[in-house]
Order: sequence, then structure tokens, then C-alpha cells
Amino acid sequence: MVEARKHFHDQLGFVETQLILEGERALALLSKSVRAVLDRNAILAEEVIAGDDEIDRLYILIDRGILELLALQTPVASDLRLLSAMIHINLHLERIGDMAVNLAKAVKLTASLPTSATMMESIGEMAAIAERMVTAALRAFADRNLDLAMQLPSMDDPIDRINRGMAKEVAACAGDPGLLEWALRIMIVSRQLERVGDHAVDIGEQVAFLLTGEFREFTDASHPELESEVKGE
Repeated sequence: MVEARKHFHDQLGFVETQLILEGERALALLSKSVRAVLDRNAILAEEVIAGDDEIDRLYILIDRGILELLALQTPVASDLRLLSAMIHINLHLERIGDMAVNLAKAVKLTASLPTSATMMESIGEMAAIAERMVTAALRAFADRNLDLAMQLPSMDDPIDRINRGMAKEVAACAGDPGLLEWALRIMIVSRQLERVGDHAVDIGEQVAFLLTGEFREFTDASHPELESEVKGE
């Protein structure tokens, strides 16, 4: 029995190590995709698209590892919470990799189009926040840091604000067909970065569940009082 528990925890530790590695790779891919967008670098964009294969490989490895632990062992409550949290975090990290690929594809689609310095500045600001959020979410999980996890919703507010303002910036490009086409595609980039922030917040929710045993959404439009409580309002 003792040997079986040791084997279980060894396997659990291995899966968690792979999950942290997946997070590091997803963050690196996101950072590279942001550089590709801001520098209009098609070579970097191709590297991002190719690099997503490694994220997908880790996603499958982690998913299979978790399912094997659930099928072959009988986890206690705390282990079960960790496995549940890792299932969800694994999915969010894979999605962040997909967001990075979408950014890279936008670089290829807009290579020959004019740009707006104002919109580029907004994208750069959003990207910097999104990267900080993913970094914070991963650290919150690795360090089991509830306070850091709870900070993620407020970190997300500026991204949401900038994303909402993108429509006005797109409208300002209406007089130039080429610039308007670019702006419409960059608005999709803005949306992808906004989704990265959402995934980081969702990882924070899983960390909070892991540490408290209670799950609740940090931001919930149907229950605004919960959002206010999380933000300390």
C-alpha cells in the first residue's frame, strides 16, 4: 500500500512537472508571437506556428497521465483537487498556445498592408499585460500562492478596457481601404490577447479551488457581487 502511494505521488509529481513545462513553453510562444506582430516578422510567425506542435504534444501527454492516475489509483481529496485543477489548467495552456498561433497567422495576412501606430501601441500594451498575467498565473500555481491568484482579475481590467476601445480605432481607419483591412485583422489580434487574459484568470480560479476546496468564478456577470468581493470593493 505504501509503495503504491509512493508510485502514485511520483507519477503525480511527473505530470505536474510537465504541466509547468507546458506553461513555460506556452508563455514563450506567446512572447514570440507578440514580437512577430509588433515587428511584422514573418520568420518569427512561422516559428510560432511550428512551435505549437510541442504545446499539443505536452497537452496530450498530461491529459493521458491524469486519466491514468484517475483510472488506476484512488486519489484522496487533496490529490483529486490537484488532478481536477490540472485538467483545466492543461486545457487553458493549450488554448494560449492556439492564441499565439492566431497572432502569428495575422502577421502573414497583414504583411503587405499599411499600419496604424496608435493601434500598434495599444496591441503592445495589451500584450505586455497578457504576458504578465500568464506569468503570474503560472507562478501562482507552482508556488500555491492564493494571494497572487486573486490578483489576476484586476490585472485583466486594462486589457478589457483597451480591447473595448479598439472599435473606435478601427473606425478611424475607414478612409483608407488598405489600412481598414489591416485594422480589422488587428482587431482580431486584440480579441485574442483579451482571451489570453481570460485564460490566465481561469487558471487563477483553478489555483484558488486547489487551495481552498471551493470553486467560484472570479468574474461572473450573472453575480456581480462575487466579482466585487474578489476585487475587494
